[in-house]
Amino acid sequence: MLNIKPVSDLRNYTDVLKDISSGSPVYLTKNGRGRYVILSMEDYEKNEAIIKLMTELEKGRISGEKEGWSTLKEVRKEFGVFSD
Repeated sequence: MLNIKPVSDLRNYTDVLKDISSGSPVYLTKNGRGRYVILSMEDYEKNEAIIKLMTELEKGRISGEKEGWSTLKEVRKEFGVFSD
């Protein structure tokens, strides 16, 4: 279940912070609209890692489209991995 609170509840921030746990962020509203999210540090770091991974994958995709894709044989040779 979503944990939604008005931003004015931050006056008693300890009550807001106790409701935050991994996988259970607190959504703060201002004037009835979603405005902020408070995440656990674990969730924040996970999100940052996902963004970094997706950025690197996108760079690889763009590189492959511009410079051409490597074959499996070329990749194995580059990294010294040999098949049976």
